[in-house]
Amino acid sequence: MPLKPTLLFLIVPFTLAAQDVVELDTVNIEGRGSLLVGEALSASQGVIGQIDLQTRPMLRTGEILEAVPGMIVTQHSGTGKANQYFLRGFNLDHGTDFATSIDGMPVNMVSHGHGQGYTDLNFIIPELVDNISYLKGSYYSEVGDFSSAGSASIQTMRELDKDMVSVDYGEDGYLRVFGAASQSVGDGTLLFGAENVVNNGPWDIDENLNKINGMVTYSAAPREDLEYGVTLMAYDSSWDSADQIPDRAVQQNLITPFGSIDDTVGGSSSRYSLSGNVIKNGAENTTKLSAYTIYYDMALWSNFTYFLDNPVEGDQFQQSDRRTIYGAELAHSMKHAHLFGYHMQQTFGLQTRYDAVDKVGLYNTQARQILSTNREDSVDEYSLSAYYDAALSWSEKFKTNFGARIDYFNFDVESDFAPNSGSASDTLFSPKFNAIYTPTDDTELYFSAGYGFHSNDARGATISIDPSDRVTPVESVDLLVQSLGYELGIRHHWTERSNTSVALWTLDLDSELLYVGDAGNTEASRPSERVGIEFANYFVLTDELSLDLDAAFTDASYSDVSPDGDEIPGSIDSVLSLGLNYNAPSSPWFGSARYRYFSDRPLIEDGSETSDSFGSVNLKVGYKNDDWRISLDLLNTFDTKDSDITYFYGSRLPGEPAGGIEDKHYHIIQPRSLRLNVTKLF
Repeated sequence: MPLKPTLLFLIVPFTLAAQDVVELDTVNIEGRGSLLVGEALSASQGVIGQIDLQTRPMLRTGEILEAVPGMIVTQHSGTGKANQYFLRGFNLDHGTDFATSIDGMPVNMVSHGHGQGYTDLNFIIPELVDNISYLKGSYYSEVGDFSSAGSASIQTMRELDKDMVSVDYGEDGYLRVFGAASQSVGDGTLLFGAENVVNNGPWDIDENLNKINGMVTYSAAPREDLEYGVTLMAYDSSWDSADQIPDRAVQQNLITPFGSIDDTVGGSSSRYSLSGNVIKNGAENTTKLSAYTIYYDMALWSNFTYFLDNPVEGDQFQQSDRRTIYGAELAHSMKHAHLFGYHMQQTFGLQTRYDAVDKVGLYNTQARQILSTNREDSVDEYSLSAYYDAALSWSEKFKTNFGARIDYFNFDVESDFAPNSGSASDTLFSPKFNAIYTPTDDTELYFSAGYGFHSNDARGATISIDPSDRVTPVESVDLLVQSLGYELGIRHHWTERSNTSVALWTLDLDSELLYVGDAGNTEASRPSERVGIEFANYFVLTDELSLDLDAAFTDASYSDVSPDGDEIPGSIDSVLSLGLNYNAPSSPWFGSARYRYFSDRPLIEDGSETSDSFGSVNLKVGYKNDDWRISLDLLNTFDTKDSDITYFYGSRLPGEPAGGIEDKHYHIIQPRSLRLNVTKLF
């Protein structure tokens, strides 16, 4: 994309008179009710605390991200697979264009076996999440790949108020056992927690989910301005899947809405990580160093077209991924620098990541047995990034933030089919700018602009021949794809814990990454443009009641001209989330009622096929004292029959014509279910 004018990033009002530096009080961040005026760079920035998560009735772990205003989290396959995410008019598939990290470690997977940016959150234990910091838009220098729509940084706990043992029991064979404890060891705190989840689900086939999670962390208390911590995480899971199904099979009574065409699909996945950080705090400077290593593997069996390509043995395929990831980040902040007499805070950062992908493969299978190899590759993908951030206080009411990052990617692909092997590299420069005006102590106005990007699968950047027939020429894609976003916003705090933010934004993307339902992966597609408005509200109504109300409206379309049409398949134009929470300090009772809605969406480019809209309600009611906490979750309270996901493509059932039939394929929401939680506190 030709570089659009960037002078606006550099324009600053040097004629303003110098002002004395105003020191802001320290703010202890707890959650959405926290005061962010004076702290945030945009209206699309916020923090979700454990206090926000613990009262939310949730069906899946990944739904912790639904606390991000405007985010929708669903599923089109087995519970052990990464969720589907929707935000700002994007069908983010399993994470593309939304960057997620935990304790400084990236969660998104580059050049992944199932899809670029694959974000599997199943290894996270919700009770051990301390907070989630989210940044929507491409205006922040510290985040890079996959962050065009936004990012979320998850921080885990370092100490518990009380140790706990918890048991969840629900319908359809659901059982979860969780325990966590922390204690002082030497100069620091040792925290450990573990969970085991088994579940058969409501499907006509048993899901046979078996998930084991564990986390151990040691964090040293600040000592002579030095603090450090180290964390070990372990996750292993296996499951059978009830995947998306063709609508005609239900209409013809071949299966129920909870049935399957291929009952041998499913998957397994493991993730083991070791991470650590060291922070040196000084009166003038802060230096942070973090590093991590991750071992990850996955095997996923899917069949979305049934007998379209192979009428005898079926179209089932296996996607495999096995890799080790190494990475580090160094950031140095100078708190009290000056420029032309104005107070300035500066941050310099370096980030590096190396994915040693031992095997990423695609195989034709039947009942999980390999029949033939479509392609099998090893990939070495390395990135090195540098960023700079400068915050200038021009007066008590006006400040600017200029940032920039440069990202270098280098990769090498060794394919089992030599013409698809290769090496390449690319570099991208991304300037950012934020202006913040504070007319009153409880109101801020924002202007934000910035370039972002996502990387494409390294295999797509070296491919020359279609691996399925090893004859047909294929055009490669760019390794790095740029985006440009702008935003106007306002944030107002009605009281210390009640606030409203509004953001009017736009985003242009050079190449959409589109999920292909019949292939089960993502492909580079056409350029796109989006414009939208978001409203995020949090109100403390009384000492007992709080209300959060979020709404987002987006217009998304391809920006080029094509006879296929300009609709982006899967793009949602309306999202609504409403939560009413009861948590009285003087009462042992607590509860929550949550409603979420997302609109219908186009399924193909000309808009002639669309999905239905979706709406559901979840309820929680509970009782607590110093030693016990007991709660009931009623999920999908009104037993809606809406679909989590819908695609439109061709598939073939036994006895159908050789060319198959174009049809809607969907995955229904789980029916109404009741779950009981009993937690003992020590």
